[in-house]
Amino acid sequence: MEVVPIGYVHNSAEEDTDFEGLVSEIEILPEYAEGLHRIEENEELDIVFLFDRSTFYKMRVHPHHDPTQPEVGVFASRSPKRPNFLGLTRVRLLERRGNVLVVKGLDAFNGTPVIDIKPAHRRDRVGKNHK
Repeated sequence: MEVVPIGYVHNSAEEDTDFEGLVSEIEILPEYAEGLHRIEENEELDIVFLFDRSTFYKMRVHPHHDPTQPEVGVFASRSPKRPNFLGLTRVRLLERRGNVLVVKGLDAFNGTPVIDIKPAHRRDRVGKNHK
């Protein structure tokens, strides 16, 4: 299986920060830019990215890297120390400028490879149709 980046994150985050208010740009590579056609019709996007700075995984972690918090399984956390080093974050789309998406709330560092982008829909949320 081969996974290739479709673009890269550009922001001021070089280490853990307050990602909730962080505005980032996602620059889509030219060969994938056509895939952005009409993306600005979406208010929210799900961004799939690679934890490219992770080098190992742990099956149990402390939430928020806080050793005073009880350990949880990695799949019950948002830790980057995952077996496949994949991250997923729902962001608010602020603007599209050609092959660049301006988003808010992406918890990825500057230079992070983006693997995929999907529009967020209400049906994706757990609710009355989910049992």
